[in-house]
Amino acid sequence: MNSPQEPNKPFYQIHDHTPQQPDDEGKSYGVEHYVQQIHETANKLMQDHANRGDVKMLSVALRELRYCFKVFAKYRDRRQVTVFGSARLTADDPSYQQCVDFSRRIAEAGFMVITGGGNGIMEAGHLGAGRENSIGLNILLPFEQHPNAVILNDSKLMHLRYFFTRKLLFVKECEAVALFPGGFGTLDEGFEVLTLVQTGKSHLFPIVMIDAPGSDYWRHFLRFTKEVLLARKLISEEDLCLFKVTNSVEEAVTEIVNFYRVYHSMRYVRGDLVVRLNRVISDATLQKIRTEFGDIIKSGTFELTSALPEEAEESQLAGLPRLKFRFDRHKLGRLRQLIDVVNLD
Repeated sequence: MNSPQEPNKPFYQIHDHTPQQPDDEGKSYGVEHYVQQIHETANKLMQDHANRGDVKMLSVALRELRYCFKVFAKYRDRRQVTVFGSARLTADDPSYQQCVDFSRRIAEAGFMVITGGGNGIMEAGHLGAGRENSIGLNILLPFEQHPNAVILNDSKLMHLRYFFTRKLLFVKECEAVALFPGGFGTLDEGFEVLTLVQTGKSHLFPIVMIDAPGSDYWRHFLRFTKEVLLARKLISEEDLCLFKVTNSVEEAVTEIVNFYRVYHSMRYVRGDLVVRLNRVISDATLQKIRTEFGDIIKSGTFELTSALPEEAEESQLAGLPRLKFRFDRHKLGRLRQLIDVVNLD
């Protein structure tokens, strides 16, 4: 019988082989290592006598993801915004028009727009961004769903059988999320994005909820969040910093663009959070961070550094300065506040 897992580990492996050793945390394995793991896992399906339905689901999901990763890889040099909203809204709806305007402006700022590839807000997102700046993740449903005319037959339109692979791609491939009014699907996507960011299961990025002028759709959401979730201590005050509600396209675009003014990206290296910066921050900003954000570090202090050896595979980022610290992963809302301070430098 395997010995019990250490209770203070941040997460546990669920594989049925030797548990990961502490020394493995900082290792950087190559692609071949993980491909070999895929082969081993596939072989175990036969040993497990897995049923046909389970194996078919894994096979379809893996093939879908491999192909989509290949498509997205061509656009790694472009930041992307995922747009969610109702498929039922027509071109004369103020939210549709608001989405067209937002997508046009965010594309002018250099971003591409990812949508579900269908009608309504999805079509509005592509219409505003233009075909060359649009990416579609269409879902195959029991009833027929047609891709919108903007993205139809484009090489950047992908078709997926499962919602879970589609939802993974919406978040994994984006650097921001813009939500417009919608039904159950839109609320599901919005809550999932907030959950992934709040729990640190996704990289941190701006989330904007955009109402048309005079509309109160997202104001109701904000009121519920404050008067029910926050009031009953089901979320923290700092969690409100993870998203912005606005009826201004200009404010929404500014929120996204300014998030990457100084901040570039982040990753964990041997337990430390390494924040990549587009340029070195001033001594005054570093001191402000050390003074005001001591509550989000588990030990040590905030250090400016260059690229670490463990980041060698990301050679394109080697020249960027870093802010490194031992982050308390329970405080993602406060981390967002720290990034806002960095971007004001």
